[in-house]
Amino acid sequence: MRTVEWTEQNRVRMIDQRRIPWHLAHVEYDDYREVAQAITDMVVRGAPAIGVSAAYGMALAAYQSGALTVGDLLDFLNVAAVILKKARPTAVNLAWAVDHMLDVARDESLDRADDIRRALLAEAERMADADVAINKQLAAHGAELINDGDTILHHCNTGFLATVDYGTALGTIRMAYEQGKNICVLLDETRPRLQGSRLSAWECEELGIPYEIIPDTAAGYYLRRGEVNIVIFGADRVAANGDVVNKIGSYQIAVLAHENEIPVYSAFPTSTADLTMANGDIIPIEQRDLDEVRAPYGLEIVPAHFNARNPAFDVTPHRYLAGLITEQGVLRAPFTESLAVAVKAAQG
Repeated sequence: MRTVEWTEQNRVRMIDQRRIPWHLAHVEYDDYREVAQAITDMVVRGAPAIGVSAAYGMALAAYQSGALTVGDLLDFLNVAAVILKKARPTAVNLAWAVDHMLDVARDESLDRADDIRRALLAEAERMADADVAINKQLAAHGAELINDGDTILHHCNTGFLATVDYGTALGTIRMAYEQGKNICVLLDETRPRLQGSRLSAWECEELGIPYEIIPDTAAGYYLRRGEVNIVIFGADRVAANGDVVNKIGSYQIAVLAHENEIPVYSAFPTSTADLTMANGDIIPIEQRDLDEVRAPYGLEIVPAHFNARNPAFDVTPHRYLAGLITEQGVLRAPFTESLAVAVKAAQG
């Protein structure tokens, strides 16, 4: 199934990830501002899925607009681009996808508004198909790192729900399982939104992959006991030097794994790399609603007036990573060189 897709009624259709694992439900939008809000509210999440959702949002804006001239349509799309890019600030795929769609719309060979509309939809569909193909390439490279009998520690959710389909870090685990390897996955809860215990566990259930949910605070226990062979998580943005910005909690896992001489890999498509950022410390970190900590999913676990903080991501310095798994292969240090080569190769 696809996390996000275009319907025959010219709407954007998404799996509502807020309702998993209890219900598999879809939502449809006919307004690009609803797509932006869906990204903010994490109806859809995961850097690759967010990027394609934003691309569909731009196509939706074009069809939503009643503009008859190219100039008027471009004006409308410029406003839509600003709103979509503000939906979530950390994942680079979102801004990249929106800017790419603007470039498509500004193609001077498109001299009618309807031509722009058709071109934007075709490009969004191409990006969705490309995401699936790239994820499978990435997963094939990553699966080579997983041995028969391995126990893998995974953080957050990076499977087909975080992409258009198949997955990145969890995709490598999926491919290893599909290759017949006897593996087990330890899934961090990934508080406060529980993407590990809700989403990754649901995916493993659907695919038949053996798994066990562990508290976030138990990762060190299993790493120190030698019960983990490899750690694989995803990325929402990767700096030029290989620093990885990923779901909050990734950094502490990487440090603990490094201390216990267990290899750590981050898996992502090269579109998640941001070579304009020299290192991870200059990447903006999204600060989310404090009620996600105090009352996750509406369940109040502390009084509403208690103070809290809620950063959505942290930075894992590249020195803690054994490699970066991309569709161009497994990259090794120095990442400043290998990542630049991989991005250039992916861009053709």
